[in-house]
Amino acid sequence: MRILVACEFSQVVCKAFRERGHEAWSNDILPTEGNPDWHIRDDILEVLRSRFANTIDLLIAHDPCTYQCNSGVRWLHERPDRWELLKQSCELTKVILNSKIPKLCRENPIPHKYAVKLIGMNYTQLVQPHYFRGSNESKATCLWLINLPKLERTQWLFGLQIKQSIWRMPPSENRGQERSRFPVSIANAMANQWSPLQG
Repeated sequence: MRILVACEFSQVVCKAFRERGHEAWSNDILPTEGNPDWHIRDDILEVLRSRFANTIDLLIAHDPCTYQCNSGVRWLHERPDRWELLKQSCELTKVILNSKIPKLCRENPIPHKYAVKLIGMNYTQLVQPHYFRGSNESKATCLWLINLPKLERTQWLFGLQIKQSIWRMPPSENRGQERSRFPVSIANAMANQWSPLQG
């Protein structure tokens, strides 16, 4: 399959699919931490308007969650200017979800009710990194799936076996970037379970 991983500078998902023989590309306005030969440095809207988008079999999108996530909903009431930013954010999400790419996964944290209403579609599945082999971390991750099966859990951990280190990450200049880094265990689950699908 030819795969586009939108809004990904780390290439975590891109590498997971490439390791399984797919032609995967990452895309972000930031430079990649991985191989620049597999990275399209551009706005996702421009990429989706290009001829290249017509050749993509699977789109996995990590569009920005700042104004949509439930953990930050209080700021909408404390900073009224954020309502317009929320609308703009949801418009981007709608463009992604309504793209003509045959198979699509949009990933984000748990959204608040205002975002769900503006997007017009709730998430299909909620997973955690510790649901899959290779992680014991907690980080609620929602998936909006179009023409893709839900991910099947491969690991069961409970109580003290599960870490909260992402949520408890101390303040730093790059805390937001580090907290948004996609879990390798979920990326591997996607690549393992969706690789058998036809392009």
